[in-house]
Amino acid sequence: MGKTLAEKILGSHAGHDVSAGEIAIAHVDLCLFQDGTGPLAIRQLEKLGVDKLANPDRVVFFLDHSAPSSRKELSNDHKFIRDFCRKTGAQLSEVGKGICHVVINEDYVVPGQILIGADSHTCTGGALGCFSTGMGSTDVAIGAAYGKSWFRVPESFKVYVTGTFPLGVFPKDLILHLIGTIGADGATYKSLEFCGPTIEEMDMSSRFTLSNMAVEAGAKAGLIASDETTKKYLESRGRGDKWIPLKADSDAEYERVIEIDVSTLAPTVSYPHTVDNTYTIDEAAGIKIDQVFLGTCTNSRTEDWEVVAKIVKGKKIAPGMRFIAIPGSVEVMKEVMDLGYYKTLVEFGAVMVPPGCGPCVGIHGGIPADGEISLTTMNRNFHGRMGNPNAEIYLGSPAVIAATAIEGVIADPRKYAKELKTIGKPQIVDTMALKAVAQSAQKTIERVASDTATVLGPRAKEASDTVEKVARKATEQYGPKVRKAAEDFEKTLTKLAADATRAIKDALSSKPPKNSTKKATKKNAAKKNTAKKKAVKKKAAKKVVKKKAVKKVARKAAKKTTKRTGRR
Repeated sequence: MGKTLAEKILGSHAGHDVSAGEIAIAHVDLCLFQDGTGPLAIRQLEKLGVDKLANPDRVVFFLDHSAPSSRKELSNDHKFIRDFCRKTGAQLSEVGKGICHVVINEDYVVPGQILIGADSHTCTGGALGCFSTGMGSTDVAIGAAYGKSWFRVPESFKVYVTGTFPLGVFPKDLILHLIGTIGADGATYKSLEFCGPTIEEMDMSSRFTLSNMAVEAGAKAGLIASDETTKKYLESRGRGDKWIPLKADSDAEYERVIEIDVSTLAPTVSYPHTVDNTYTIDEAAGIKIDQVFLGTCTNSRTEDWEVVAKIVKGKKIAPGMRFIAIPGSVEVMKEVMDLGYYKTLVEFGAVMVPPGCGPCVGIHGGIPADGEISLTTMNRNFHGRMGNPNAEIYLGSPAVIAATAIEGVIADPRKYAKELKTIGKPQIVDTMALKAVAQSAQKTIERVASDTATVLGPRAKEASDTVEKVARKATEQYGPKVRKAAEDFEKTLTKLAADATRAIKDALSSKPPKNSTKKATKKNAAKKNTAKKKAVKKKAAKKVVKKKAVKKVARKAAKKTTKRTGRR
């Protein structure tokens, strides 16, 4: 009988074949703690007298839930974790580095391994073909200390996904639809195995969203096969050598098969106070929202920021609306800055918070007031989740967040079709203003080149090369970095003009070589002598012509006299 992904990975770490329902002792490759669960785990290890970790290079503590710390008690917890990492050699992801479930996958997780974490959304790592699951602080502490843990091998649900996402529908809508279909406890202690042609076409960011929310249906893990997309992602993160192909056997046995055609889906919203309380956008549209939040380990990656930035660019936030945006990691923050998305959201009216969990855990960074309603890209909308039990939380995709921020009420992103069509495509300058700037720049370059050639003569090639080099540099800047077109054009043209002017001045101020001066003098003298000789010859020729004319007149006169007198 074939094996599911969960059975394959757990069996390889237990040292023997395992099947669903069995208890297995398996080696652990990676352990995760955060600032909320880490102190408890450390104290448990101290009670057990453990002062060494089995593999400290693969035990990572994240300071992300309150980053920077919002209270002195949390600051003391951070210090406690820092001291433990210094003492044991465990890895520390400092304040500002990012959310544990984003950074752990950026820097550590590889296919075929086992990751256990003292946080329920550790299951995010399943997107990389790693058996990733959340456990209690004590269980993960034991795994970190001894390098192994016990597992009940989960039964698996096969979620087979087909079709093409309609415009305005995203993987977040898919996972909300699935949870709404099977219920918040519909996959308790199961492994959700996402597969099918639609999953195979998904990028890693989309896969992370699916695996991240597997636990919201009660699942132990949310696994996706390790394929070429996985390989490319690991290569981009410098871990390409760790990639292995991994998928379930074709004859693997599943407890349940769920088939979803995404082409039939609509944008989906989860109502308070459970994730499975889902409605389509047609039913949800129009609900007044006070605050929107883009972030969390579910939707805080560069691709999520792109969706929002493309929709809101050039627009203004709705009156009375607050917009909180938090990148998932410092790497994401740098990327969205480079791509111009960060600036776009700031200009739109968003408030930026450093990489971390922010209001998702209700500690700081945007806790709503009594009676306020938030729409977020979070994975949970439990009662009091954002720090105030008297507020309400709705869940939606980044696209729904963007449309809502513009309109002030839950809004259908599909009405922004023009903006949605640009997502995932290179940025193109198509405004008349930038076209005019480009045409003006071209004329300026041509004019400078022409003037330079006229003035410099023999040295025009040198000036032309200078102009070409500056123009090439400008072209390189405007291809991949079109977002700064207007500013860069102005800077580049200013530099171009300065370089060309400098080249002309240098050429004019430079003295010609002495030899060339002598040659030019001799040549000019020769030209003058030749011209003088030609003038003399021309004058002599005129005298000859004049003499001939006089003789001719004399002969005619003589003939007339002879005829009249008869004398010669």
